[in-house]
Amino acid sequence: MTRVSIILPTFNEAGSIADLITRLLDLPLNFLAPSDGRVQLEIIVVDDDSTDGTAELVRQFSLQTPLVRLVRRVGRRGLASAIREGLLDATGEIAVVMDSDGQHEVAGVISAVKTLFADCLDLVIGSRFLPDARIHGLSARREQGSTWANRWARLSLSRHYCHLTDLMSGFFVLRLASCEGLIRAIDVNGFKFLYELLALSKGRLLCREVPLQFQPRESGVSKLDVAIFWDFAVSLLHHLCFRLLPRRAISFALVGASGVLVQLVTARLLLQGDLLSFEQVLPFAVLTAATWNYLINNALTFRFQRQHGLALLKGLLRFWLVASLPVLANVGVASAYFNLVQSDVVIAQLLGILVVFIWNYAASSRFVWNTP
Repeated sequence: MTRVSIILPTFNEAGSIADLITRLLDLPLNFLAPSDGRVQLEIIVVDDDSTDGTAELVRQFSLQTPLVRLVRRVGRRGLASAIREGLLDATGEIAVVMDSDGQHEVAGVISAVKTLFADCLDLVIGSRFLPDARIHGLSARREQGSTWANRWARLSLSRHYCHLTDLMSGFFVLRLASCEGLIRAIDVNGFKFLYELLALSKGRLLCREVPLQFQPRESGVSKLDVAIFWDFAVSLLHHLCFRLLPRRAISFALVGASGVLVQLVTARLLLQGDLLSFEQVLPFAVLTAATWNYLINNALTFRFQRQHGLALLKGLLRFWLVASLPVLANVGVASAYFNLVQSDVVIAQLLGILVVFIWNYAASSRFVWNTP
C-alpha cells in the first residue's frame, strides 16, 4: 500500500477548509496505480489557533474519518513552521503540501504525485508560470511581485535549479525519505518553505515542475503583507552570507540600519538654527532611533512574538532599559570622537552605533521578546 500525506497549514480558513477536505477525500484512491493498486490518503491540518472556527470544522471531519488529523498549535505561528511540523508528523512515504484557501486545484495532486513516481523524483513543484499553467484570481501586482521574487531567488540558488519557474510556489510534492534531513534543518523563520528546502539541498534533489491551475480565493483575505517581502529580503541576504549569520540577526541589522537614518535625520533637524549643541541633541536623536528600532523589530523581526497594547508599552520600557548602557556608550564614543578626533557629526554617530549593535541584538532578543 502507498500512503500519501497531504499537509494543509491553516489560519482562519473556515470559509474554505471544509470544501477542500471533502474534495481531497473524494480523490480516487487508485490514482497512482501502484503495483498493489492501493493508495491511502492522510490529511493533516496544522492550524495556528484560528479564531474563526477552522479547528472546530476540521475536528468534526476527524471524528468522522481517521484519514483526517488536526494539529492545533498554541503559542507557535508561521507558515514555514506549520509546514515543517506537518511533514514531520506525516506517516506517508509521499507528502503533498498545498494552501488551504482553495486556490490550488485538487486535481493537481494527482498529476504531481504521478509525475513524482513516473520519473523517480524527490520533489515535484506546482508552477504558476509554465506554459500550460492557468492563473485565475491573482492580481497583476501580485503576479508581477511573484515574477520578480522568482527571478532573484533563481539567481541565489544552485545552478541545478535554474530550470525551475516557480520557486515561490506553495504547492509541492516530495518524497519524505529523501527530504527528511533537510526538513529538520529548515529555518522556520524563512520566507518560503520551498525556497529554504532548495537552498539547503544545494542541488541534490531531483525535481521538476507540473503546470498548476491557480484558482480564485474561495474566502478570506490574502496573507501577503509587508512582512512577507521583508522575509524575502532577509532570506536572500541569509543565503548570500552562506547562512553563517542568524536570519534574525540580519533582520535586526536591517532595522538598525533604518534606525541609523532616523538618528541622523533627527540630529540634523534638531541642530537647525544652532539653538542646541551636538552633545544636547545626540541623546534625543539616539532615543528616537531606539524607539523606532523597537517598533519596527516588533512588527517584523519578532512578529511571531509581537507585543500588543500594554505589553507593547512594557516592552518599549524594557527595550529602553536594555539599551540604556549601550546608549551611554553610543553617546560617549560619539562625543569623544567629535571633540577629540574630528568634528564630523555623521562619523561620530556611526562609531557610537557600531559599539552597541551586538549588545542590543543579544540582550533585546532575550529580555524583551524572550527568544534565544
